[in-house]
Amino acid sequence: MNATKNMAAGLAGAIVLNLLHEGAKKFYSKAPRVNKIGEEAISKSLKTINIDPPTGKTLFGVTLATDLLSNAAFYSMVGSGKEENIMWRGAGYGLAAGIGALTLTKPLGLNDEPVNKTVQTQVLTVAWYLLGGLAAAVVARGISNKPKLQNLVNSFGSF
Repeated sequence: MNATKNMAAGLAGAIVLNLLHEGAKKFYSKAPRVNKIGEEAISKSLKTINIDPPTGKTLFGVTLATDLLSNAAFYSMVGSGKEENIMWRGAGYGLAAGIGALTLTKPLGLNDEPVNKTVQTQVLTVAWYLLGGLAAAVVARGISNKPKLQNLVNSFGSF
């Protein structure tokens, strides 16, 4: 059950994070554009193995799917460990991911402007990853504390 609970919690955190990123970029010019970093990473990675990367909507779709899967895997770790520390773990994972998004782009050879454009962009980047971590913690805690939710999650795990 723990693996299924953790995967559900991780997916919840990833969905919250991506909804924030995708929604805000349409309304706020200083919003982080993590999708641009992801698109660049995918394109560069494919080019290094002599594969022509997709472009346009296809590249965006591949990036979004990759982002959801990788963030879900990362946030799924929030549910492991002692139950009483789960909110702190969610906050810690979220802060680590947000700070990583700000500081790891350049060392990885990627353009960091989409997340470091302004101080507001930097704050939003960290805040949104933090919210993703907290969402994962809330879902993991909710599943652990609710027998009916546990039964529902267990039924999905049996497929």
